[in-house]
Amino acid sequence: MSKKHDAIVVGAGSMGMSAGYELAKRGADTLLIDAFDPPHGEGSHHGEPRLIRHAYDGGPAYVSLALRADEKWRQLEEVSGHKLLERSGVLNMADVAVYDFRVRRADAESQGVKAEWLTGEEIRKRWPEVNVPDEFGGMYEPNAGYLYSERCISAYKELALRAGARLAANTFVLDLRVEKDDSVTILTKDESYNAERVILSAGAWFRTLQPFLSLPIRPVRKVVGWFETSGLSLNAGVFPGFTIGTKNGSYYGFPSIGGAGVKIGRHDGGVPWEPGKDLHPFGSYPEDEGDLRQALETFLPKAAGKLLRSAVCKYELTPDEHFIIDSHPLYPNVVVAGGFSGHGYKFSSAVGEILADLALNGDTSWDISPFRISRFSAATSSGQSHTS
Repeated sequence: MSKKHDAIVVGAGSMGMSAGYELAKRGADTLLIDAFDPPHGEGSHHGEPRLIRHAYDGGPAYVSLALRADEKWRQLEEVSGHKLLERSGVLNMADVAVYDFRVRRADAESQGVKAEWLTGEEIRKRWPEVNVPDEFGGMYEPNAGYLYSERCISAYKELALRAGARLAANTFVLDLRVEKDDSVTILTKDESYNAERVILSAGAWFRTLQPFLSLPIRPVRKVVGWFETSGLSLNAGVFPGFTIGTKNGSYYGFPSIGGAGVKIGRHDGGVPWEPGKDLHPFGSYPEDEGDLRQALETFLPKAAGKLLRSAVCKYELTPDEHFIIDSHPLYPNVVVAGGFSGHGYKFSSAVGEILADLALNGDTSWDISPFRISRFSAATSSGQSHTS
């Protein structure tokens, strides 16, 4: 006989753990199921930190969501007692022929976000460590910064369990079945569970939930590296987080935190990956280190020292790189969160709140119109083969 709960969250990573806490805090009998034991290295949240910015590409919905996420992170710090967010500032730089920050800045400033437009020359004067040509422009956000991603998930996990949620770790979901009373049964190797409401937040593992739900999410192998710096000017507390947009690729990075070295990753590109397949270690491809080092040598030469550490993780890309936050096309009591496309972590505190709204109330006050599944309607599965 299936164990019954008010709500079950499948995938307890960044979005799922946040949602699990929100559900339990609101009094729902909540079960979190994860194929591993979060925080872990099998998803998209390991290898701290993650940038949090408020002047965001994609329109006002993203800006509003970023501001709410920031508020929720501060609340999590207060309730958990853990330091989770650093206000380092974030310097966004790009070849103006590739990207113009002015629309993004205008959207942000309309909601009270502080952002400063800089020329390439002004960037070099303020941060002599940065080597950008005159044809570059920049946007500096003094109140932006970075999150300690694994600490955040640990904090949510601690609070969710304290609020009464249960975690079934190292538990792989084999199948989902909608019953005649519209409740959902979730089958695992050793147990079956049932709930009136389900949240699916499986990250790069969404394909393992087919055919119950088929989404146009493409898992991609991504790498990051930490590089030795010369001098102290690139250390945390001195140098901001950063993004770099060029004709040959886009990058993001962080100052050296505690002597760990400057962390840098490439946002575009990557190698396709399939759930269950081996994730090739860093260095399996020459571009793993080569792309990162080339970007540092070009734009941050004082950070192009010895590779101190590396990590491999996953992006879960939608075709338009916008998120999916919605109900299942056929089952309104099944909520879906996926396709966060390498830029979603910063929003997970607010997304968890939205998922709990959708699961418990069937609606949310937040504008999720850009994130509806219907924009990919031709690609979604009916899920009918998994009903009973």
